[in-house]
Amino acid sequence: MQVDVQDKGFQPMTSMALIAPCVLMAFMAMPVPAAADESEIEPIFYPAPPNQPKLQFLTKFSSVLDVSAGKSGFRDFVFGGEENESPLVTKPYGLAIHDGAVFVVDTRGNGWGVFDIAKKKSRMVQPGGNGALRKPINITIDAEGNRYVTDTGREQVLVYGANDKFLRAFGVSGEFRPVDIAVIGDELYITDVKHHRVVVLSKSTGEILREFGEAGSEPGQLFQPTNLAVGEDDTIYVSDTGNFRIQQFRTNGELVREIGQIGTSPGNFARPKGIALDRDRNIYVVDAAFSNVQILDSLGLALMFFGQSGGERDNINLPTVVKIDYDNVSYFQQYAAPGFEIEYLVAVASQFGPNKVSVYGFGSLQE
Repeated sequence: MQVDVQDKGFQPMTSMALIAPCVLMAFMAMPVPAAADESEIEPIFYPAPPNQPKLQFLTKFSSVLDVSAGKSGFRDFVFGGEENESPLVTKPYGLAIHDGAVFVVDTRGNGWGVFDIAKKKSRMVQPGGNGALRKPINITIDAEGNRYVTDTGREQVLVYGANDKFLRAFGVSGEFRPVDIAVIGDELYITDVKHHRVVVLSKSTGEILREFGEAGSEPGQLFQPTNLAVGEDDTIYVSDTGNFRIQQFRTNGELVREIGQIGTSPGNFARPKGIALDRDRNIYVVDAAFSNVQILDSLGLALMFFGQSGGERDNINLPTVVKIDYDNVSYFQQYAAPGFEIEYLVAVASQFGPNKVSVYGFGSLQE
């Protein structure tokens, strides 16, 4: 299915020269303007005016006050505030949105932070005992609320219940080095960055059912695969980071197509990581090298991009993961500009900078 660019209101990209160069920058110190009313904060839209806005930056999550203080926490972030010096998570990678809360894996904190918007409070989960984490990377939450966390330090997938209690661990040392995990029915799909493959486990027993991919750069081969997304007809999108492309597979490992290659032109990548798909089959791809997110249509053609490194309130710095969510929009409508109706959420994790998680809303501005 081809997406009509004009009907969706996207502004097609014309040059990747507009994207920030591939340089890891320390974020800039933000100037502190004079106190102002919150209503005076200008909303940030993509594409920029005078184009029809389709994406609005809504808010960020870094410290516990970003939730407990509600919109005042956002105002303090813009005008300066002490809470920005004490982030709940220090170096995020994976994230998930579930039941009114944003879950963020902290690769340095041996756990995950929970920004619970529904309950207006935050917490840090650092399991102990047999469930202790060494280097957690990604988190996926199933319909029952179970948390599946990949840990490259333990070389295992750890499973926790909806109450954050440790349930079980899958894998033994040397079997795989998991980076991301996706749930389809009774199966778990895991990127194995060490052996350049995708491993499929039984959700209940952890038994390896099958695998696909091998080291190489030919179609269907993988090199340092990182992130996953579940697509239409239960196909799997794999961020083939070392080969600068996205590959789509069927659940049996059959290759469907390749998307992109190394380059700076629209639709190509330098360091692709997180992937997500909306219900119109548009593909969102994080490029850590450019600190942005590209939006591609169902054919893999570039529609637009958003994000750049820096210290402004909408910037992302060394982003890792992007997630799309339709179920928790009501919790974020409060951050939208007057008249902007959110269709779904787009959340991006950053390893550096003032925003550990940036949340955007895709929607339309009503007359």
